[in-house]
Amino acid sequence: MEKLGKILNRIDSYRDAMIDMQIRLCAIPAMAPSNGGEGEYKKAKVLLAFLKGLEFDKIEMIKAPDLDAEGGYRPNILAYCSGNDSSKTIWIMCHMDVVPPGEFALWNGNPFKAWVVEGKVFGRGVEDNQQDMVAALYAVKAFRAEGIKPNYNIGIALVSDEETGSTKGIKYVLSHADPFKKEDFIIIPDVGNKEGTIIEVAEKSILWLKFTTYGKQAHGSTPERGINSFKAAAFLIRELDSLYRTFGGSDVLFNTPTSTFEPTKKEINVPNINTIPGEDVFYMDCRILPMYELGAVRNEISKCVQKVEKAFQVRIVTEEVQNSPAARSTSADAPVVNALKKAVREIYGGQAKPTGSGGGTIAGLLRRAEYEAAGWSRTDETAHQPNEYCVIENMLGDAKVFAHIFLQP
Repeated sequence: MEKLGKILNRIDSYRDAMIDMQIRLCAIPAMAPSNGGEGEYKKAKVLLAFLKGLEFDKIEMIKAPDLDAEGGYRPNILAYCSGNDSSKTIWIMCHMDVVPPGEFALWNGNPFKAWVVEGKVFGRGVEDNQQDMVAALYAVKAFRAEGIKPNYNIGIALVSDEETGSTKGIKYVLSHADPFKKEDFIIIPDVGNKEGTIIEVAEKSILWLKFTTYGKQAHGSTPERGINSFKAAAFLIRELDSLYRTFGGSDVLFNTPTSTFEPTKKEINVPNINTIPGEDVFYMDCRILPMYELGAVRNEISKCVQKVEKAFQVRIVTEEVQNSPAARSTSADAPVVNALKKAVREIYGGQAKPTGSGGGTIAGLLRRAEYEAAGWSRTDETAHQPNEYCVIENMLGDAKVFAHIFLQP
C-alpha cells in the first residue's frame, strides 16, 4: 500500500504535464491515408521520444509498409519495462490514429488545437484513444520517478490503423512479430462508460454491406419508361428490416442485447429532381450476436435481394465492405478481468462487470488469436463526435487503475 500511495501521489503531480501531452498529440492529425491523412508517422516520433526519455528496457518499431502514408509505412511501437517477475507482461494497448473531425461548423473550436474548459480537454482524438495512451505512459513514468519496480513486466503497445481495419496495425504486428504470451494480461482501453464499470469481454460479428441497385434512368414525368432504382432500394431497405425478426434472439451479456441491422450511408444518385435514377447505392451496418452464423445472415439477405429484384425488375449487387466474425469471448473469470475489477473497485469505488460490445476494437483481433484481452476505460463516450472531450479526472484515474494492476501480485 505504501508503494501504491507513492505512485498515486506522483500521478496526481503530473496533471498539468498530462494535459500538455494531450494538447501536443492532438495537434498531430494522425488520420489514415484512406481518410485523407498522412498516417501516424509524426505522432509516433513524438511518442518514441517520450518513451526513450522514460528509459524503457526495450523499444521496438514494427513498420507496416504503406506507400500512401508519410515515410512509406505505418508505425507500431512496442515498449517493454521489466518487472520483478518476467513470467508475464501486463500490456496496455492503444491506437495512435484518429478519425476525421467531420463538419468543422459543429465544433466549438479547432478540432486539432485542443482547449481546456471546466475540467475537460476538447479536441479530436483526446478521448479516442489519447486519454488512456497518456494515462498509461504517465503511470509508467510514475514508477520510474519513484524507483519502484512493477510486479510483472509492463508492455506499452501503440498501434496504427485501428480506425480503418487494423491491417497496418495489430493485424500486421500479430503476423510479423507476435510479442504476446498466453499468460499475458492485455488491456485495450478503448471502450467504457462514465462510471468505469464495463469490462468488455466479447464483441458481435460485424458485417458491412454495400448494395448497388441497377434500374433504368428516365424523365421524372414518364416513370413508365424507366425503372426507379431508388424506389427499389427503398423497398429493399424495408425488406431487410425482417432480419430483426429472423435473428431476434438476445444475449444479456451485451449492452445492446440484440443483433442490429441498420441502413446507414447513402450515396448521391442523380443531381436533379426531375430524373428517375438508374443506379442507387446504400450501405448497411450489421452487428450480429455470436449465436448466429454469418452464413445464415447472408442467406436471408440474399432472399430479400432476390425478392426485390423480381418485384421491380432490377439488378442488385451486394458487396461486403467488412466481414469480421465474432471471436470467442474472454472468460468472465480471466485473470485480466479480475485484475481490472479489483483496481476499479479500489481506485474508483465501482463494481465493474464483464460486458459484450456491439462495437469493434482490436481486442476482438487478439481474442481471435487466442489471447485473453479485455477492454476497459472510464469515459464519457464522446469518441467520433464533434467536440470530443476527455475528462481530466478520468485520465488521472485511469492511470491510477493501470498503476494498481502493475502492482498486483
